Amino acid sequence: MLSDPFTQRGVDFCPQSGKVLLVDEDTRDLNFFRLILEGQGYIVLTCASFAAALQCLDVEPFDFVLVSQGSQAFEGRSVVDRAMQLNRQRAVLVVTRCIDMNCYLEAMQMGAVDYLEKPLAPGDLLRFVRGHIQMEKLRGQTTAA
Repeated sequence: MLSDPFTQRGVDFCPQSGKVLLVDEDTRDLNFFRLILEGQGYIVLTCASFAAALQCLDVEPFDFVLVSQGSQAFEGRSVVDRAMQLNRQRAVLVVTRCIDMNCYLEAMQMGAVDYLEKPLAPGDLLRFVRGHIQMEKLRGQTTAA
């Protein structure tokens, strides 16, 4: 049996499909989230700047977007806004190191599905992403029927 660092953290491998955009100026967090999601079979595109994320959103479709708040200035707001303009059904999660009530309220009003504090446990991140992507796929099947 292969040694898997995620199994050691209580995360079972269950191959998934879906395309995820990760946006975080902290490269350690960006790589941490990427490794977890790629380890489960997701296609992951990472952006270390909000400007790069805006360009990616305009070029490629994503099933899920994770945006870091950054600071109380909520620099990621432009990414949340653009993701919602392009697809109101797409799940956008905002993560932060320090919760700010004004940023929380703004993110939720813009359409984010949640606003969570870092660090996220690998299992929690995977359940969140998996659940929202599966919901979106079910919605698409219902619409097509």
